[in-house]
Amino acid sequence: MSRATGFILALGSVALVSSAQLGMRWAMSRLPAPQEWLNALQALDTSLLPMLGVLLCAVLAYALSMLCWLGALKFLPLGRAYSLLSISYALVYLGAALLPGFGESLSLFKTLGVGLVIAGVLAINSPRPTMDQP
Repeated sequence: MSRATGFILALGSVALVSSAQLGMRWAMSRLPAPQEWLNALQALDTSLLPMLGVLLCAVLAYALSMLCWLGALKFLPLGRAYSLLSISYALVYLGAALLPGFGESLSLFKTLGVGLVIAGVLAINSPRPTMDQP
């Protein structure tokens, strides 16, 4: 196992946590207040089941992202690994703006902000130049 394994695990964590955030937002924007879930289930109203299923899958993806994250921490320095989590901001922003059903918009300033975050991740994780010493 190597540094590459750490990057793969960290990026897996990013993908899972981004999917989880989008899934939770999608489900919660369609579900009634949580106290109404039990009433609907007790009344055998199955109309909430698909959205509760998405919510459950999103929570599971969140838990799996933590397992990937713990694995990434074994192989990467914390500063590099933690910066990779910032990629999730970009993915969630783009997903919420581009996927149907979220209704969020792209804007110049948001996009520039996300671009700066990605530039920071690249700067932190780019190979370091070696200094030739006599």
